[in-house]
Amino acid sequence: MNNTLASAPHQAARPGTPVRLAEVSRRRYSLATLRSIVATWRDRTWRERIRFRWELEQMSKDNPHLIDDIGLTKRQVEAELAKPFWQG
Repeated sequence: MNNTLASAPHQAARPGTPVRLAEVSRRRYSLATLRSIVATWRDRTWRERIRFRWELEQMSKDNPHLIDDIGLTKRQVEAELAKPFWQG
């Protein structure tokens, strides 16, 4: 059988289909678009860190025994909570 449709370029455009690195490298982005992509990633990452550290602080106050369960020491938790949100 001829399986031409399986290798057609439109197959990669379906949602959930991974984009190949070669396809991405062929695209050309403006500087503004690249800045927007980086800003979006940075903002999402910062929000995730803020949320994670807030939850870690709540856990250390409300259920300190859970800190031991996830394999952290009190000193490690304090060090993580002391970091600014932009620091990984």
